[in-house]
Amino acid sequence: QLHLVESGGGLVQPGGSLRLSCAASGFTLDYYAIGWFRQAPGKEREGVSCISGSDGSTYYADSVKGRFTISRDSAKNTVYLQMNSLKPEDTDVYYCAARPRLFSPCVFSSSSYDQWGQGTQVTVSS
Repeated sequence: QLHLVESGGGLVQPGGSLRLSCAASGFTLDYYAIGWFRQAPGKEREGVSCISGSDGSTYYADSVKGRFTISRDSAKNTVYLQMNSLKPEDTDVYYCAARPRLFSPCVFSSSSYDQWGQGTQVTVSS
């Protein structure tokens, strides 16, 4: 069975940092596009960052560009989202997701992903 498990969320003060992890089992992350999304109650799921399955290119939403960094550790079969200079508006539940096909490019449409983790809460507050 295919599973994605997020971890690393928590409470942090504005300006602080967190690193989220997305660990995969049942498949190798290297060759699939992996996206990070976030969602607040009553709002649509928003694409935050993605690393492609074709060439490892990375993409970021304008709201996080320059503050967040996505990376992949093949040995651990894990994708990370390093989040720096966090703001209160970054408060959300964060999800990682995988696109269904090998070597797939990145897109920020949540409907293009078919494997999802359970989410991890990030709260930025003083």
